[in-house]
Amino acid sequence: MTWLEDRAVAVITGAAVGDALGGATEGWTPEQIEERHGGRVTGIVGPWYPDWRDARPIAPYHKGDGHVTDDTLMTRALVEVYAKRRAHLDAYAMAEDLVPLMIGEPRWVPELESTALLLQRVFLAEKWIVARLHYGHVDPREAGVGNVVNCGAAMYVAPVGLANAGDPRGAYAEAIDLTGAHQSSYGREAAGVFAAMVAAAVTPGAHLDEVVTSAVDVAHDGTAAAIHAVIEALDGWSPPRTEDDERALMRLVRETVAPFDSVGPHYREMSLDARRPSRTKSIEELPAALGLVLGHQGDFRGAVLAAVNYGRDADSIATMAAAICAGLGGSAVVPAEWLDAVSAASRMDIRETGLLMASAAADILRGDRERVHTRLRSLDALEGVSV
Repeated sequence: MTWLEDRAVAVITGAAVGDALGGATEGWTPEQIEERHGGRVTGIVGPWYPDWRDARPIAPYHKGDGHVTDDTLMTRALVEVYAKRRAHLDAYAMAEDLVPLMIGEPRWVPELESTALLLQRVFLAEKWIVARLHYGHVDPREAGVGNVVNCGAAMYVAPVGLANAGDPRGAYAEAIDLTGAHQSSYGREAAGVFAAMVAAAVTPGAHLDEVVTSAVDVAHDGTAAAIHAVIEALDGWSPPRTEDDERALMRLVRETVAPFDSVGPHYREMSLDARRPSRTKSIEELPAALGLVLGHQGDFRGAVLAAVNYGRDADSIATMAAAICAGLGGSAVVPAEWLDAVSAASRMDIRETGLLMASAAADILRGDRERVHTRLRSLDALEGVSV
């Protein structure tokens, strides 16, 4: 494979694996996870409740057993939009192409164990896209205003980083434009920062330091403050060697991120100020993912399992941590046994999704090259003009 193909497959498959493993522990605390599973989770596990169809608050979703969640389903839909347009995307692409996929093309939904519309699986914050754009006819650039401020936009924007490989600032700008149709405030900001981190990670020769630098370079307000706090807290941290070290890392990350997280200490009993626009807050998922990646110094397996055992919004945290680590390490770092099991359980050719995104990204990058050359010729001509 080419570099771009390898990294696209790595990011897409790695994120899906993180999503599937984290889905089984989403919403719980580290202590509850250990009690339920007889210790820390080390791979794919079954649903929290055997009677998942009826047990609240899980019903009606079959989380676990290698099933991907809406994070991966939305990522796949965004890849399909890129494959159709073969160009950079904006908020209008969300309205004109992503929404029709959400409401018009049935597909297999692993957690429902049935074919359904994507709209029927996504959370309320993602249903907002359809309500505002399809039914409300809101200007796509403003449609995200008023929505729940959460990680919904960030969880599926890794493809934006691939479409802007090597250009973190370009990825940030594109993600901010695209997700204006979905999110506002720090939810939209997180999407831009995460896309920038993926773009940095898949740059040939990149190291974790470059990914961190890209996040610091583009982040604003509470998101920037949370990222700086995590970087400072993890400075000099050595990768965990024992389970107690792992628990200490999770506690440190949670304590560091908590002041910026509006949800509060009880994930299923959110504070009254939860998920409202703010200049000082951040979603928890992105800085938590970065902290766990830093704690494991970019190791895919370690960072993903740390996110899975962190609990709370574990699937999205693991998705982001996995995408960053896989972007840095390539497809070889995504454990084949996990990927094969997730692909089979979810009835999804995840590698094919990565190759589809690579094909689209190759066309987009070729267009970028042509535009750069055209711009350079224009600048040369301008410098040569005298009056």
